[in-house]
Amino acid sequence: MTPMNSSAIAPQPIWTPPPARAANSRMAAFTAAAERATGRSFPDYAALHHWSVQHPEAFWALLWAFLDLRATTPRTGVLEHPERMPGARWFPGARLNFAEHLLRHAETRADDIAVVFRCENGEREALTFDTLQAQVGALAAWLRTVGVGPGDRVAAILPNRPEALIGMLAAASIGAVWSSASPDFGVDGVLDRFGQIAPKVLIAVDGYHYAGKRIDVRARVAQIAAELPGLEHLVLVPWLAPEAPPPEGVPARLWPDLIDEYQGSPPLYTPLPFDQPLYILFSSGTTGKPKCIVHGAGGTLIQHLKELALHTDLGPDDRLCYFTTCGWMMWNWMASALALGTRLVLFDGSPFHPGPEVLWDLVAEEGVTVFGTSAKYLSALEKAGAEPARSHDLTALRTLLSTGSPLAPASFDYVYRAIKGELLLASISGGTDIVSCFALGNPMLPVYRGELQCRGLGLAVDVVDDAGRPVVGERGELVCTQPFPCMPVGFWNDPDGSRYRSAYFERFAGPTGAIWTHGDFAELTPRGGLIIHGRSDAVLNPGGVRIGTAELYRVVEGMDAVLEAIAVGQDWQGDQRILLFVVLRDGLTLDETLAAAIRRRVREQLSPRHVPAEMRQVAAIPRTRSGKIVELAVADVIHGREVKNREALANPQALDAFATFVWD
Repeated sequence: MTPMNSSAIAPQPIWTPPPARAANSRMAAFTAAAERATGRSFPDYAALHHWSVQHPEAFWALLWAFLDLRATTPRTGVLEHPERMPGARWFPGARLNFAEHLLRHAETRADDIAVVFRCENGEREALTFDTLQAQVGALAAWLRTVGVGPGDRVAAILPNRPEALIGMLAAASIGAVWSSASPDFGVDGVLDRFGQIAPKVLIAVDGYHYAGKRIDVRARVAQIAAELPGLEHLVLVPWLAPEAPPPEGVPARLWPDLIDEYQGSPPLYTPLPFDQPLYILFSSGTTGKPKCIVHGAGGTLIQHLKELALHTDLGPDDRLCYFTTCGWMMWNWMASALALGTRLVLFDGSPFHPGPEVLWDLVAEEGVTVFGTSAKYLSALEKAGAEPARSHDLTALRTLLSTGSPLAPASFDYVYRAIKGELLLASISGGTDIVSCFALGNPMLPVYRGELQCRGLGLAVDVVDDAGRPVVGERGELVCTQPFPCMPVGFWNDPDGSRYRSAYFERFAGPTGAIWTHGDFAELTPRGGLIIHGRSDAVLNPGGVRIGTAELYRVVEGMDAVLEAIAVGQDWQGDQRILLFVVLRDGLTLDETLAAAIRRRVREQLSPRHVPAEMRQVAAIPRTRSGKIVELAVADVIHGREVKNREALANPQALDAFATFVWD
């Protein structure tokens, strides 16, 4: 196996779109629209992308028209203060409503199914566009009755059920700000997040299903509600025990009663400024209290629909399922596909209960055309020996999306070998910070092993070296050198913007001022693709050579004995050395034979500098609740430093083992 780097000899694509698929794509339609509007020719995607960043006002104005975005009050321009970063202002004067766009198909497709929900326990529920809109109207009417208005926060602790979509759309329809967490969060994890934003209303479930277990969270919800500052109303969604009373000590309304009481209330959409706060998302919080990142309605809408319609090629005949929770930004991203008339297929539960086939049963039975998941899931699926291509009818599936961490080249091979050969596999990357992607898929481009296909239209994404100079074929920092509409409105409780600026804008400066530094260690390929080598703050640095953790993981986890791995740099004798921790298959032990095999594989496929100085076996890798491994927390434990926010982890107990090791 050849190490993945841009100096390798002319790699060949692992998949190329059939000409008809490329020609009939929405990306092709937009390219034609751009050619008509400009009188130019865009012979390839690189030319189209170059125009989109060289002429941002023309590009975003054309995209607005192409997506048929509608403003109650017309815009007075496209971009004010393009030299400011942050500080640029998009579509000034325009007033629109996010929820109205997502529900705009309710009038013409009232009886069509908009949302299907499935649970690991076999439960299935379907909502038409008309039913979805009616329930949004009912909940919004109640919210207005209890005094919720523009800028008020509505928070939720919900599984990936239709109630989460209904709650978000109802809040957005009146200009309230939505923030959600999954019900597996502990009390402190929720309070660390929602305690900072003081929601007026909390919507919470009574429990959830996971890995065959029924997990009651009513006591936890009662404690959270009692401690949330400023909370006025609790709405309880009864799922595990529909007949059970609400938790004692907390005044609460039951969701079904509330919807029934206000049923028939017409949906009313409040026109709001383009940058009206829509979502508050949270950073992982592994280095302290999570940052409260505020995203605007207009920027989220136009960016999401660009990515969903053009880069993902979604439309009204598609069925989209993204395996996510309401605590991950991919839930927000997925929800926006309603605006395209796409049917959403929601799943809640364990992706491996009762077995690894559960999600593929859903994909086959619901006719899912675009399925999204995490790189970790695909790796685990391969380790489990699953071959959906043999066991399921995946005729409808045409695109598979992966994010959460870099997708290893071997996982590309696995997808095309064991899931489907004729498939667009799009590894995508962005994050909570922009509630969208910097690099992602393209139905008109080939797929190369280990690469994200392209940079997003309208985003001036680059990779720079330590001096801030753009580089191609070399590793560096992922940056964006121009303003873009989905930049956060700011951080909550950051009146002077200092925390926001320090998070993204203090590392590098461009010709006209600061530029966005994303925190990814990346490489731009000569083909225009992108390779993500890991998070910049997790980069290893033995002997002053920067090594991305992702490349080490894909080599080590490619061994049959290793289920997963985590690597950190340890300060050692005036330098840094690499420590590697592995989770092995049941019954295996990290003996000297296996350790030597790992060292040999790393040396041969990467370099001698990548070889770990020490290796240890652990039972589990600590992860955030969105599934990302946390090298920084492990490094803190290794160096005897306090882990500032263990509650941010899905499995904080996994850290304990790292404190027991003795180092020679």
